[in-house]
Parts: sequence; structure tokens; C-alpha cells
Amino acid sequence: MKAIWNNTVIAESNETVVVENNHYFPADSIKKEFFEDSIAQTSCPWKGRASYYSLSVNGEKNKDAAWYYPEPKDAAKEIKGRVAFWKGVKVEQ
Repeated sequence: MKAIWNNTVIAESNETVVVENNHYFPADSIKKEFFEDSIAQTSCPWKGRASYYSLSVNGEKNKDAAWYYPEPKDAAKEIKGRVAFWKGVKVEQ
């Protein structure tokens, strides 16, 4: 699977985990040069508290376009150490 934004592959892995129709990529499969920490956080009743990354690719920013669960609840432990995408990021094979 590949995550693509602004015509650039920002993550690539054959070992994504799909939860709620979102592909969660292993943290070591993201291209860190395109990711910036964000202060945004949200909460999910069964997954826990999510943290976000903003993307910066070819001079364009996509605020809070990637998220991860640093300490997911037990029901979502398979996504620990993984990153998912939205806000126009295409995930395809």
C-alpha cells in the first residue's frame, strides 16, 4: 500500500492494518521528512487518544492529515506504532 499526497509517496508498506476502513502504516514506513508534529489531539471511545502530524510536501502543507495512537486502548492494540491518513491523502496499492 502507498499513501500519496501532492503527487508524492509519503508512506509505503505491505503490512498495513485496516481498522474502520483506514490503512494504518507501520511508523517505520512513513517518510519522516514530510511529517511535522501537531498539537492536535482527538479522542475515540474504543481506540483512545489520537495525536496528529501535518504534512509538508513540495512547499504545500496539509494540516493534521495523519494520525496515530501513542497509547491505544486494548481493543485497538494492533494499531500501536502505526499511522493513518485522511484530508486528501490517497491510499492505494
